[in-house]
Amino acid sequence: MRVLLDTHIYIWTVLNDRRLPEKFRRMIADATEVFVSTASIWEMSIKAALGKLGPREEATIDALEEQRIIPLPVLLAHARAVRDMPHLHGDPFDRVIVAQARCELLELLTVDAELAAYSANAFEI
Repeated sequence: MRVLLDTHIYIWTVLNDRRLPEKFRRMIADATEVFVSTASIWEMSIKAALGKLGPREEATIDALEEQRIIPLPVLLAHARAVRDMPHLHGDPFDRVIVAQARCELLELLTVDAELAAYSANAFEI
């Protein structure tokens, strides 16, 4: 299985945070490939610059290279796929993440029910 972590799941995975559901820990451990969107890193960088991320969370931006998590760039196909999605969620970063999961046939791990509503290949708690 190949998985795409939403932003919260990425942060919780890197920090080994207790909020990461056990189901997701198992899925990540068993995955053949684990991805995080560059849109997530971009979103986190913006929040860090605005002082909206704590120091531990901000450190996960630079910790990506130390993880087995693969950065997934936002491609033209992903940007175009957003156009065809129903407007269930207003956050543009989250919409791109959903489009990436759909285009790349990845299982999306999220704690956001609105994101999970976009696709049958999303897992939420």
